[in-house]
Amino acid sequence: MYELSDELVQLGLQRIKGFPVDGFVRSRGAQNPALMLVGEAPGENEIETGVPFTGRAGKELMASLGSIGLEREDVYITSAVRSRPYKWGSKKERDGSLTERKYNRAPTKKEIIAHAPILDAEINDLNPPLIVTLGNIGLQRLIGPQAKVTQLHGVLLETPILKWDEENQRFMETEQHYHLFPTFHPASVFYNPPVRALKDEDWLKLGELLRTRG
Repeated sequence: MYELSDELVQLGLQRIKGFPVDGFVRSRGAQNPALMLVGEAPGENEIETGVPFTGRAGKELMASLGSIGLEREDVYITSAVRSRPYKWGSKKERDGSLTERKYNRAPTKKEIIAHAPILDAEINDLNPPLIVTLGNIGLQRLIGPQAKVTQLHGVLLETPILKWDEENQRFMETEQHYHLFPTFHPASVFYNPPVRALKDEDWLKLGELLRTRG
């Protein structure tokens, strides 16, 4: 079992201080994972449970993993940002009154940079045989803002990835090449139902890929 060190957790909390985010989700997973899954950021459910991908999106992801014969314990699940980015919004109650509450939002570039050393350390420590990115945020964090999941989903890439260079304050490409497999974020099927067929097809390809590689 691999788990983030206290030192990395403290670094993450320190670097993201002052941003509109909540909590910190500390990933844990297989020491020699079949896959590393890279998502976007925790949501409200994940901050409550302390476990990546819980709630509806988590069930969707577990179903996808199950479809290729894997369980949570077989993989390592992480994300570009480890605290929950939020925005304030109004919710209309049954009595017609409005209450202010926090809503999930996508992380900003600065928030992604704040937690970049954590993902870099996880990839370095685990050296995963295959990285599966879930949605645009995870994909762009690793290969750049030009990458789009709609164009690259279901394709096995062999590519350098981006690592944060603190001294020069920019992302740099690694010398090492990694195998990346982009697919859609599990939550995307809830707000864009036609994506489900594409996502399921990607996981079918991923299962075949693992069988041929294994």
